[in-house]
Amino acid sequence: MSISSSLNAGVSGLNVNASKLATISDNIANSGTYGYKRADADFSSLVLTQREGSYAAGGVRVSSYRQVDAQGTLVSTSNSTDIAVGGRGMLPVTAESALDNRGGDLPLMLVSTGSFEPDDQGYLLTASGLALMGWPADVDGTIPTQPRDSAAGLEPVVVNRNQFAASPTTEMTIGANLPAEATQAGSTGTSLPISVEYFDNVGASHTLVASFTPVVPTGSGQSNTWSLSITDSATGPAPIATYDVVFDSSTASGGSILSVTPTGAGTYSPTTGALTVNVARGPIEITIGAPGAPSNLTQLSSEFAPTGVSKNGAPVGNLSGVEVDPNGFIIASYDTGFTRVIYQVPIVDVPNMNGLNALDNQAFAVSAESGPLYLWDAGEGPTGATVGFAREESTTDIAAELTDLIQTQRAYSSNAKIIQTVDEMLQETTNIKR
Repeated sequence: MSISSSLNAGVSGLNVNASKLATISDNIANSGTYGYKRADADFSSLVLTQREGSYAAGGVRVSSYRQVDAQGTLVSTSNSTDIAVGGRGMLPVTAESALDNRGGDLPLMLVSTGSFEPDDQGYLLTASGLALMGWPADVDGTIPTQPRDSAAGLEPVVVNRNQFAASPTTEMTIGANLPAEATQAGSTGTSLPISVEYFDNVGASHTLVASFTPVVPTGSGQSNTWSLSITDSATGPAPIATYDVVFDSSTASGGSILSVTPTGAGTYSPTTGALTVNVARGPIEITIGAPGAPSNLTQLSSEFAPTGVSKNGAPVGNLSGVEVDPNGFIIASYDTGFTRVIYQVPIVDVPNMNGLNALDNQAFAVSAESGPLYLWDAGEGPTGATVGFAREESTTDIAAELTDLIQTQRAYSSNAKIIQTVDEMLQETTNIKR
């Protein structure tokens, strides 16, 4: 009977609009929740098989979904470990409760933004108990090759505020002008030293001394040659490397390096213009300049003047802060002035973002509908860059939700009116018997 189908259609209308109201309520309630992705309800009609000359109402059904691929506005914060994704993709996190169970794989969850702070053990956690995940860096700050189609290489990010570290010296630059008159016959042949501090693998300070001794001709003329001797305070007074450095005296290139020849331990690359010497902690590259090119070492008719002496490395320092760069690298800063990469946070992408399963605390999980995950370097492929000092606002538009609320209220009232009308019509049918 078509009147019964009208009643059923009215009831289904009430149900779907109640579901629509539930999504609107969630959206409005979470309008100030960072990282919230608005929910919505989609209606679709149901059609019953019709008999000739009559019509039966099929009603309506609802399917709810969450617009995970929607992007909220990014807002600036004062916390360096407030992180958002400036585009497509999610940050990998895990539950704080799973950190004590390190025997197996940690459950992977995804968030679009988070305000992370170190706890008493150094784990970067949100207030709701989500721990940031990343790939740990090697001691030299490089990230080992990791699987991209699974979370097997991800570990909880640990930042200990009392963490100490040192940066060993691996590169050095020595520049100076050597007086041309010192290589003339009759000169005193006095050595000219340049001392440079360097740091070993445990942050201890040592001194490298590069002594330039002019080669003085026994007769007349000018040799334009200097004997370079390098000593290391960590190994004693004996030289660790010696070289002969010859300067050009031609009109076109006077005063520049003509050749560098190792005369003992140590090597020289005429391509890079760098000496390689082995100190107590290992090899150090010392750039002095390449032949035929502008170099750090010159021989001009002027006084001895060390210039452009520099090095990398730093003594032991205490961790003073961490930041995340656009490529997802978490960079630790130490109070002795050096920085180092300690983790890389990849960006997780799936083929269907809206197919992710919604969890508590604005988190999501991979599902069959979302498709398999892939871990990208931030800012590469389809994914956005990581943004520090920022959080993503809720994707709820209050004005639009209030408009939908009015429409849903009217639709619910109209369906209730259908039920009331059917009730009155059935009552009239009952009254026929009287």
